[in-house]
Amino acid sequence: MAESQIELTLSKSQGLHSRPADLFVRTARLYASDITVHFGNRTSDAKNILHLLLLNVGAGRTIEIRASGSDASAAVEDLRSLVESDFSVVNEAAVDES
Repeated sequence: MAESQIELTLSKSQGLHSRPADLFVRTARLYASDITVHFGNRTSDAKNILHLLLLNVGAGRTIEIRASGSDASAAVEDLRSLVESDFSVVNEAAVDES
């Protein structure tokens, strides 16, 4: 099983509050891989908005994203693009998700 991980720092203007967390979860749900977000000593399922919000990740903080599965690399790359763009570069499929 393929695995991929990356450490990312959220921009100074965005933490993982409701709108960015929603986009993050919608993007993660596009992939079959198991995806987790690590912040400090806490871990969250990247596909569960409540768990992600409970991490309470503020602006300028660093998270680690880990994915395991057949599309792990693509999932991490898509989430990297989202975070590094300050949540402005969004996979269109995530926006269209119902």
